[in-house]
Amino acid sequence: MSPEFDFNSLTTYVRWSVALLGAFAGALWLALVVWTYRDMRARSRDIFAQLLAALVAAMLPIAGFIIYLILRPRETLAESYERSLEAEALLQEIEERPFCPGCNRPAHNSWQVCPYCQTILKKPCPSCEAMLDLTWNVCAFCATPAPGRESRAAIDGISTG
Repeated sequence: MSPEFDFNSLTTYVRWSVALLGAFAGALWLALVVWTYRDMRARSRDIFAQLLAALVAAMLPIAGFIIYLILRPRETLAESYERSLEAEALLQEIEERPFCPGCNRPAHNSWQVCPYCQTILKKPCPSCEAMLDLTWNVCAFCATPAPGRESRAAIDGISTG
């Protein structure tokens, strides 16, 4: 008893195997092209660069994808935006801290005089004793004119009265 060998069934299995392998390769190729386009879209606003990256990935199936991975921008637009927000927040934090104009050391908002160099930082309001910046013409808390200066409200009141 010798086993019979059917070439038709072997040919059918080979055809199905080649078809499945081809379908898998085609799906992988399409997925690489779509992924390349989407990734480049997240990394650049330039439509020409987006289409060029997808075209390279489409024309050179595996090699184009590897070339794209080597040449693509390092960060996405979202990462770049986050980094710029962090930098802006740090700069704003630095700008919000008051410094003594005399010695350039950090000062507190409530200080009237710098404890390091005795530079006058703020002046007290004669009416409510709130601390006023030296550039203020009027107390923001009680509307009293600052010492040595007339407020705009007082000048307007004199001219209209």
